[in-house]
Amino acid sequence: MTTATWHDTVLARSDDTVVVEKNHYFPNDALLREHFRPSDHTTTCPWKGTAHYFDVVVGDAVNANAAWYYPEPKQAAEEIRGRVAFWKGVQVKK
Repeated sequence: MTTATWHDTVLARSDDTVVVEKNHYFPNDALLREHFRPSDHTTTCPWKGTAHYFDVVVGDAVNANAAWYYPEPKQAAEEIRGRVAFWKGVQVKK
């Protein structure tokens, strides 16, 4: 089981992650949605497409743009469609 945590709080947990560029992409249904808030931030990857972000929220603490996903990944990255990855201090462990 792979688990993503921040501030000692579980954000996502799954036996079905996809690893791309050393990042675990969790299925959308593995996220505990109460800890995610949509962000307007986007970035572009030449081979994956446009990434959209979530702020991670635990209590009063906000980790801006700490989770990302590709709603319409390019064909080369199709395996991460419907999945979310983390950074900015979020711990991901097997």
